[in-house]
Amino acid sequence: MRSAEELESRFNITSQDIERLSAPWEAGEVVGEPRGEIIVGRPLKFGTELRPISFKETSLKISAIDRRAASLGMKRSDYLRWVVDKDLGTA
Repeated sequence: MRSAEELESRFNITSQDIERLSAPWEAGEVVGEPRGEIIVGRPLKFGTELRPISFKETSLKISAIDRRAASLGMKRSDYLRWVVDKDLGTA
């Protein structure tokens, strides 16, 4: 979830605007019919379907991966995708 400060700077909207616009939704008071197709589930993160890939690794290496990902402000999966993309980009 994005912070209020990030939304303010990116979309030129204030914290007060965010609170005013979100209040009816949080209270369950939104009326009317939705527009467009309703798609249930998590939205695609990269614009296309992701398929799982897995491999086994030692606990020590997994811990090192997690520490490195955290130091970059990433989740493990995002870090591993970044590493693969970086390598494939130089291949």
